[in-house]
Amino acid sequence: MTGAAHDISDTPADRRRNIWLEAAAIFGFWTLLAVLTAGGRVIDPFNPDQTTAEALREAGPVFINYYLWAFLTPLIFWFAGRFNVERDNWMARVPLHVAAALIVAISVDLYDDAIRLTFFDRPMPFDPLRALTSFWFFNELITYAAVLAAGFAREFFIRYQARQKETMELRAQADRLQAQLSEARLQALRMQINPHFLFNTLHAVSSLVERDPQGVRRMLARLSELLRYTLEDGTETEVPLQQEINFLDRYLEIQRIRFQDRLDVKKDIAPDVVDALIPNLILQPIVENAIKHGASKVRGIGRVSIRARRENDRLIVSIADNGPGLEGDSIPEEDRGFGLRNTRERLEELYGGAFELSFMSPEGGGLVAEVVLPYHTRADIPAAKRTDTADIDTNA
Repeated sequence: MTGAAHDISDTPADRRRNIWLEAAAIFGFWTLLAVLTAGGRVIDPFNPDQTTAEALREAGPVFINYYLWAFLTPLIFWFAGRFNVERDNWMARVPLHVAAALIVAISVDLYDDAIRLTFFDRPMPFDPLRALTSFWFFNELITYAAVLAAGFAREFFIRYQARQKETMELRAQADRLQAQLSEARLQALRMQINPHFLFNTLHAVSSLVERDPQGVRRMLARLSELLRYTLEDGTETEVPLQQEINFLDRYLEIQRIRFQDRLDVKKDIAPDVVDALIPNLILQPIVENAIKHGASKVRGIGRVSIRARRENDRLIVSIADNGPGLEGDSIPEEDRGFGLRNTRERLEELYGGAFELSFMSPEGGGLVAEVVLPYHTRADIPAAKRTDTADIDTNA
């Protein structure tokens, strides 16, 4: 009934429906009140001598009076919303409402007296001055105050709903912005790792230019495949582990060409984790460090093993080498380097505190880097979330 009610509706159809529902509720309330009041007068135990005709004649003005209030209720609600009383304006608004209450109460009382005199043979003469000086309008004043209080309560409820809706929209917008910010930061981290990876790979290629031209051609072919992957498929936030392993195979082929027979790589990937999602291009920096700071430092054959398994709701990927390992309890050099620092930042951005990246030296020597992630597959991600992620990637 008021303009404020429109603020919490989504469509014109919703607004029209709310208006009709509110009008029906107002009409029903005053009708029920009129029936109860008129019924009480018809069966008045304190006036057993009244006839049925007299009782029905007494009930008529009741319905007219209450339906007048039913007509006035939306207007009072509008007035309560338009001139709401708050802490900073109550001194100006309270006198306004008092004046409106007196005007409406007196008008309704005089209207009621006129109706009774005109249509229901009122026994006493119509005397507006006496009605005013005798405060016969006091009951109407109480009724107006009750309707006005209901209007204030309604206005506060509407404002509360509007604030709740606005809060939910702001929260949803903040979540979308946070997701876009996270995706932008992940994209920036991926853009940082690609030049780093390219630089290191070209360095490996340059080391073979003079002594193995045929190997250089093979390395360049594998490098072109890797670059094509990073440009075409490297924008996904998470990919199945099998896809990440396939990327590693191409990278490791470059390293095998570089080290020839001095590099041995073994993989032990459990069949139940090949579909597990893992951050895109997350393992290559770890494997690169295992080769650069581990396997390449030993005399003879350098060994790197890649193992992936599932433990309950966790995916555990470990990359071990037979290099010199840690010196005492110091932080490994590769964890201070760009590659693994970038890796840790990406994991923190994606999983918060729900991941682990640790390094340990086994008794037999070498170094083991272990990544622990929440186990999930594409089937575990709701369709709505996949759609939202796709939209974010497109916008990015």
